[in-house]
Amino acid sequence: MTNTKSPLLEMRNVKKDFYGNQVLSDINLTLQAGEVLGLCGENGAGKSTLMKILFGMDVIRETGGYSGDILFNGEKVNFASPFEALEAGIGMVHQEFSLIPGFTATENILLNREPQRRSVLSEVFGSRLNTLNYKEMQRRSAEAIEKLGVHIDADMVINDMPVGHKQFTEIARELSKDQLKLLILDEPTAVLTEKEAEALLDSIRNMSRRGIAVIFITHRLHEILSVCDRVVVMRDGRVVRDVPSGETNVMDITRWMVGRDVDAAAQNEARDLSNEPTILSIRNLWVDMPGEIVRNVNLDVKKGEILGIGGLAGQGKLGIPNGIMGLYEAGGTVIFDGKEIPLNNPRHCLEANLAFVSEDRRGVGLLLDESLEWNVAFPAMQIQGKCLKKLLGGLIKWRDEKAITDLTNKYIKELAIKCTSSKQKAKELSGGNQQKVCLAKAFALEPKFLFVSEPTRGIDVGAKALVLEALKRFNRENGVTVVMISSELEELRSICDRIAIVSGGKIAGILPATEPSEKFGELMVSGVR
Repeated sequence: MTNTKSPLLEMRNVKKDFYGNQVLSDINLTLQAGEVLGLCGENGAGKSTLMKILFGMDVIRETGGYSGDILFNGEKVNFASPFEALEAGIGMVHQEFSLIPGFTATENILLNREPQRRSVLSEVFGSRLNTLNYKEMQRRSAEAIEKLGVHIDADMVINDMPVGHKQFTEIARELSKDQLKLLILDEPTAVLTEKEAEALLDSIRNMSRRGIAVIFITHRLHEILSVCDRVVVMRDGRVVRDVPSGETNVMDITRWMVGRDVDAAAQNEARDLSNEPTILSIRNLWVDMPGEIVRNVNLDVKKGEILGIGGLAGQGKLGIPNGIMGLYEAGGTVIFDGKEIPLNNPRHCLEANLAFVSEDRRGVGLLLDESLEWNVAFPAMQIQGKCLKKLLGGLIKWRDEKAITDLTNKYIKELAIKCTSSKQKAKELSGGNQQKVCLAKAFALEPKFLFVSEPTRGIDVGAKALVLEALKRFNRENGVTVVMISSELEELRSICDRIAIVSGGKIAGILPATEPSEKFGELMVSGVR
């Protein structure tokens, strides 16, 4: 870490009012050149808003701007757009990818900054007739990838890339900019495997050694302690702690984030429901889902249980619910409550009283431009006729606005969804609160059976505890059978009765959730190809 007398970045008394909420209050922080700062906080704590202010994002200006001062490289700045921030030497890698799918990694890394060749025609008719210097493009992209310290195929089209390599391409794009002084990484390891995440942490260390400062936002607190010089914790729009990383630990950070003690390994009340009837029977299931192997899954789910499905990335755990619920082509036999469910038709599943919370909350789970009311109530209205007024025996139907509002407010309260009202648009909520809206939508269907896939991906420790508790309560109080798919084994062990491990596209084994982690680990690698 390089120390200088004046900080590279200084924020003084930064405040922001957003959609009627005071989301930032008197934020003060400094960052030296080459320093790695870990920024922690629950979803909705204000981390992303603070970074949007620093990066000059349009949404800040469009909602009335902010108050307070930002100094960068010793000068007061107020970036009117991300282009101005980029020019000053600030790069940002967002949670959502901003890559062009049909372009190669090289083309994305150097987008709008491509080296060009002049020709006789362009000398006469202008620079529009310049051609791209592909050799120089390849040299520069290779240099950026080398700075990153990982191997990705620079000639591969983004569409064909594994998700982790897409994330590396985004970061390489920022590293290819010569003027880069500060890089903001927003949840960069959420989509990475453990090996990829470790490679990224190494590249952050390399950036620091070269004098590039990094603001690292993640919910994986052990990563922050591993790579950061300082930890800044935000809660309810304020900085509540700013400490050297060597003087704190995961439990301290967690307590500061949520303002209460969170027992990360809460005692599980796993139940033996082996004598209960089978409510869902899966035989010879195959699913054609990109990035997933589902070859021949056989599984019986007991009525009233919480069954976990775990396994390594790509081995089939995500493919199982997506195939059964009709989002991807599937074959085999699925018997639910004594009746066969036709595959490849989502409506059949919903009409049979199954519900699904997808792992892709933005692409599949939410109507981002619609209100929370429309998100929560619409499926129940469409599939079950709830929240509708009826005349002439149902010949005439129209929306019961009060019933829609009451239903939504019920789940806003139950799930502690942070919002201004039930009329707020889903896109305006933080990631953790969006996830709770996805759960509310499923709960409103009052299903007999719920698939919930990666329910806590990309959300903070406090929101995780609330989401898991809500699932457990939904199961216990309503007798709903729950199948929960998660990449985090300890999360499954905390609320499930049994856990099935998928490996090589098949069920490698099923064990009680109380079994030691090592036994599940052995099953995970048993059929990997």
